[in-house]
Amino acid sequence: MTHMSVDPLAPKTVKKVVLAYSGGLDTSIILKWLQTTYGCEVITFTADLGQGEELEPARKKAELLGIKPENIFIEDLREEFVRDYVFPMFRANAVYEGVYLLGTSIARPLIAKKQIEIAEKLGADAVCHGATGKGNDQVRFELGYYALKPDVTVIAPWREWDLKSREQLIAFAEQHQIPIAKDKRGESPFSVDANLLHASSEGKVLEDPADEVPDYVFSRTISPEEAPDTPTVITIGFEKGDAVSIDGERLSPATLLAKLNQLGHDNGIGRLDLVENRFVGMKSRGMYETPGGTILLPAHRAIESITLDRGAAHLKDQIMPQYAELIYNGFWFSPEREMLQALIDKSQEKVTGDVRLKLYKGGVHVIGRTSPHSLYDQDLVTFEEGAVAYDHRDAAGFIKLNALRLRTLAQRKKREG
Repeated sequence: MTHMSVDPLAPKTVKKVVLAYSGGLDTSIILKWLQTTYGCEVITFTADLGQGEELEPARKKAELLGIKPENIFIEDLREEFVRDYVFPMFRANAVYEGVYLLGTSIARPLIAKKQIEIAEKLGADAVCHGATGKGNDQVRFELGYYALKPDVTVIAPWREWDLKSREQLIAFAEQHQIPIAKDKRGESPFSVDANLLHASSEGKVLEDPADEVPDYVFSRTISPEEAPDTPTVITIGFEKGDAVSIDGERLSPATLLAKLNQLGHDNGIGRLDLVENRFVGMKSRGMYETPGGTILLPAHRAIESITLDRGAAHLKDQIMPQYAELIYNGFWFSPEREMLQALIDKSQEKVTGDVRLKLYKGGVHVIGRTSPHSLYDQDLVTFEEGAVAYDHRDAAGFIKLNALRLRTLAQRKKREG
């Protein structure tokens, strides 16, 4: 019996593929490339995550490229994105490498989940994304796909095709009558990813970390120098760790984040110039703008400061870097992230109350916090003689017991010279 040798690089047999489709030039080229390379039926999925672009042109463009109307999916995911992804992450106070609020990372699992749902619904055997072979997003998308549909075929054109330069991409687009916007013909000065939580810019003019980010790169914030000379004071209301109101007005998760974004924009808040360690191994320089998130993080920590017990608060801070790294590396659907989430959510049961903040020229300053579940006891901390049972003399024994091992070590050092 003879066995045919299979070229591992040859295209797999695919009947139907769900493509994460923005309607832009790159994903339009991918759409046509899938049709010509795999000869398969293409289903497009376009998500409104609050990136601030019109999505109807994506529908028209997909139809122009031969996609059947019933195979074009456009969904407004803004509320689901903030409620089920952004807010759970902010309950953990998650920051990657001390500063990054994970705006790109947190959107990927939701897109992957929706692609798999559509694949299951329409009987598609493959999914496709437009992430490059150098970045983190390919990992995030594909770990999501495999976690939710282990037998799915994943197509990653940037790792497969031979279109290596902008000129070749443009030539392919022209050959297949794909419309090209005038500003897409030249080299893009930098690449942008945006959603309701943030906008990120990478590449080209940003590649040298010694050079300051040019003004024209910023899209979500005015510069702190141009921000008003008078501060803006706001109150954010929290319930069980989630922000639910601004200045007493209850708002849906996406509406609330959008309003914080506007307040951050107007006060020059939320710019971050970062050199980060990618999961794939290289360092990259990016510029992130997260106006609303930059206000939300200190506000959440402030309400926790009066409602969380010390042990719970410190444990949360210990697990946070691991939780943040799981999200950054694409393990949202992993059992360890879900375990940590359960612990974090348990900690938030009494994290309810109001935080007053002053926003001023790029800065976010907590100026007050109140909670019906506050653990702060003014009688305990006052320098005046309090009415509660705190005996100053108890501190002496407490200190002596804690000092015992230090004294023992010191005596040995003295003894041994």
